[in-house]
Amino acid sequence: MENDAILDAIQRIWASEAIPPEFKLHATILGSMVAVLWGLELFDTLILRGALNRFGIRPRTFRGLQGVLLAPLLHGNLRHLATNTLPLITLAWFIMLRDINAFIIVTAVVWLISGLGVWLFGSARSNHIGASGIVFGYFGFLLLRGYFERDLVSLAFSGLVAFFYGGLIWGVLPIRRGVSWLGHAFGFGSGVFAARYLLQLQQWVESINATP
Repeated sequence: MENDAILDAIQRIWASEAIPPEFKLHATILGSMVAVLWGLELFDTLILRGALNRFGIRPRTFRGLQGVLLAPLLHGNLRHLATNTLPLITLAWFIMLRDINAFIIVTAVVWLISGLGVWLFGSARSNHIGASGIVFGYFGFLLLRGYFERDLVSLAFSGLVAFFYGGLIWGVLPIRRGVSWLGHAFGFGSGVFAARYLLQLQQWVESINATP
């Protein structure tokens, strides 16, 4: 009964107009991301014993191309996922604060470019999985966004990200054995690309949507 009362209170608060609709949308998207990632990893760990990991990016193989789409959803273990979860949702939320369309475009650009970069240039017979390429893409976008846009809000976000997550920059270097630094580097680079060409990308998307 006590749990039912708590749930009912949470539902009433969530349904109230005191919570801005934008916050509800952000929370729903981020919560869905976390649910998908953790649901998949728990299922893979507890039921499939890691069998899903074979669907990662295998460089320069036809079968490995599927990993471009699937690899960010897969992780080596729960610890690997836990390491990525907090920076992923924090940096994603920072981008959402700009607007949802920007978040969608940046995510798509980083997801595809970082994955294709690893597929083209990764070591033969290697297998790359994990959302860290996305994390580094968000990091690169937010870090350079202020430089390209030159407005106070963007510069403030860039400074905030540099302060809290500046240490991530070392992840683009091949200094840790067993870590896909190439995925980090291509993720970061694709985030910088998205920061530089975001306006053009948004206009391109709008032109596609406007085509009858």
